[in-house]
Amino acid sequence: MKIHSATEYFDEPLHLESGRILDSYKLIYETYGELNKKKSNTIIVFHALSGSHHAAGFYQGDKKPGWWDSLIGDGKKIDTKIYFVICVNVLGSCFGSTGPMSNGDKDSLRLKFPVITISDMVKSQMKLFSRLGIEKAHAIIGGSMGGMQALCCAVEYPSFTNRVISLASTYATQAWAIAFNRLAMEGIVNDSRFKNGHYKMSDFKKEGLFGFAVGRMAGHISFLSPLSMNSKFGRNYVETDGLYELFGRFQVERYMEYNGHSFAKRFDPLSYLYVIKAMNIFDASRNYDSLKDSLQHVKAKMTLIAFKEDKLFRPHEMEEIKNTLVNLGRGSHVNYICIDSIYGHDAFLIEFDKFDFYIEKALQE
Repeated sequence: MKIHSATEYFDEPLHLESGRILDSYKLIYETYGELNKKKSNTIIVFHALSGSHHAAGFYQGDKKPGWWDSLIGDGKKIDTKIYFVICVNVLGSCFGSTGPMSNGDKDSLRLKFPVITISDMVKSQMKLFSRLGIEKAHAIIGGSMGGMQALCCAVEYPSFTNRVISLASTYATQAWAIAFNRLAMEGIVNDSRFKNGHYKMSDFKKEGLFGFAVGRMAGHISFLSPLSMNSKFGRNYVETDGLYELFGRFQVERYMEYNGHSFAKRFDPLSYLYVIKAMNIFDASRNYDSLKDSLQHVKAKMTLIAFKEDKLFRPHEMEEIKNTLVNLGRGSHVNYICIDSIYGHDAFLIEFDKFDFYIEKALQE
């Protein structure tokens, strides 16, 4: 599989949904496979909150491949012998695109960085695709926040693709998810080491921001499910900890500690605040009279894949998109599947064998 990473610079203003303007910005992206002569074999993959443009393959020295490597590659369901796949790091993130800390310790905007919306993320990427000469994609696909971007693109750029695949996502972030994100926000901003955003980029590499780690632990609970936690951990205790030691831990506690603290070392806290803000305010119907009014702009066929035990974005939220399209007389243009999975929200990153067939089928139609 041919992998190529690049950064594109835009010395032009990006008018944001908030009314503010980014005078210039950059986007880092990764491509897999080769673009055909007609530039008609492109698949856009939108990444989720903690993801990046590195969706597949290995970087030198990596122990783990890109976050969707099980799906993307030569001979895989998103076959890079056939398709040219692009994944772009979103605005606001901390993995190379313009964000609150992207200009280094001295010149970064920090908390003066404007609030970015899902619509802004998609708008910036559309400018990149245009610059690359890609006027129409074979398909667009994304899970969680990536699914938000896919739906946003389908509504706001209806002629860009004929096929949209959205997994474990929603048409509007609900109170339950916003509440979990609030815990992370509180943990970050009230940690003394955060310094109201005036920290150094190197401050948390050895020891992550503690408040961020705790907030991430809470958020991570929403990515799982009671069934998956019981199946994976049960009531098993850490072998080296004493049962009657006050701070002795169950296996699930050790797992949460590891996940929270390791994440806080690799993800910038300001970027996290901005990206979860974008997710919180996402509502596909916000600039329209209703969800029905919003979805009537969609021209593409949609494949909506939900997961039974997803506690973050409940299956009925995806089903609402389907029902709205049916009520618009477009039932033949939408396929809704609820996967029987105990893994919760993270199932779209784990149980590939339960849904990859639907992706392959949608791409071939």
